[in-house]
Amino acid sequence: MRWVVTGATGMLGTDVVAALRERGEDVAPLGRADLDVTDLAACRRAAAGADVVVNCAAHTAVDAAETEEAAAFAVNAVGARNLALAAAGAGARLVHVSTDYVFDGDATEPYAPDAPQAPRSAYGRTKAAGEWAVAASGTDALVLRTAWLYGEHGACFPKTMARVGAERGALSVVDDQVGQPTWTRDVARLALDLVAAGAPAGAYHAVSAGRCSWFGFAAAVLASAGLERVSLEPVTSAEFVRPAPRPAFSVLDTSNLAAVGVQPVGDWRERWEVAAAAVLG
Repeated sequence: MRWVVTGATGMLGTDVVAALRERGEDVAPLGRADLDVTDLAACRRAAAGADVVVNCAAHTAVDAAETEEAAAFAVNAVGARNLALAAAGAGARLVHVSTDYVFDGDATEPYAPDAPQAPRSAYGRTKAAGEWAVAASGTDALVLRTAWLYGEHGACFPKTMARVGAERGALSVVDDQVGQPTWTRDVARLALDLVAAGAPAGAYHAVSAGRCSWFGFAAAVLASAGLERVSLEPVTSAEFVRPAPRPAFSVLDTSNLAAVGVQPVGDWRERWEVAAAAVLG
């Protein structure tokens, strides 16, 4: 099959391209400099001849989106629509990457793929709009929501914790936000497996099993980096205010993966132990 990957130079896109090449697939990687996803005609040209289009392109600056919502909407919603129409025109499947931020973060049980959306941030609103645009296009699309991503090929929480911990010798990390730290390589594998399995169109969750707080994840990162002597203090979200509200509960239900014959990602701690050397360098 011929695959087109947008956002191919980002943290997730880089791993999607690498996974495709490892499987011997024909892949065209398109970074921001190669394709403006807000240009429908350009998207149609890029998708021509493709069997699968994987959309990893996104405006992911969560805090900046609060004052740049129009720019975020252009990429996250209009771009998603353009790629959906382009994929449909080419007779290709679309794999569209989305986020836990489409939910309100108030749940106490994992969010099902069909749970009601109620985003609280500009970033979340634009990603929810992108999901709506993909669904409204009628394209044969897999929406892959993920969360708490980390990886080798970009800035991420573990790299920041290790660097700042080593520099300052002390860290204060939020302990009242709960989620599932997820390696980009695992998300890439899931995306390819869903396509290979012929999974029905719809939403799926690409996150690790288990759950922890940012404080718990930071502790695991410091241990992997050999920085156990760094002082680590738990704080509340109220003590660490950001421009964009963060979901307090970002645990996503992955049970429909097994129903289509795709193995979910393992426990977050086990996957971090595998990933740590590559991510921390």
